[in-house]
Amino acid sequence: MKKDKKDSGEDLAGLISISEAARVRSVSHTAIQDLIKREKLSSLEIGGRRFLRRDEVESFSPESIGRPKATQATPGTEKRATGRIRARNGTSKGKQKGGKR
Repeated sequence: MKKDKKDSGEDLAGLISISEAARVRSVSHTAIQDLIKREKLSSLEIGGRRFLRRDEVESFSPESIGRPKATQATPGTEKRATGRIRARNGTSKGKQKGGKR
C-alpha cells in the first residue's frame, strides 16, 4: 500500500521511519520491510524514504506462523505401531534369528 505525500492528507507528526518501527516492535529492520512488502503494514514514501503510521505499527498483531497444531485423535482411532524397532546394526528387535528371544 504505497502512497505519495501529495496523495495523502495524513499528519506527518504521526509518521515514523522503518528503523523506528523496528524499535517500537522489537524486531529487525528487515522484518518491518517484509511486513510492508507483504502489505501487512502500509507505508508512505516521502523524498525517497519510507515511513509508517505509528498507531498502525503499535496496534499491529502478527498472525500465528508455522504448522497448525494437531488436533487430538478420537479414542479408538489411533494408529498402532508395528512393534518392530530397527536397531542401529540393521537387525530388528522383537523376533530374533534362532527362534529364541
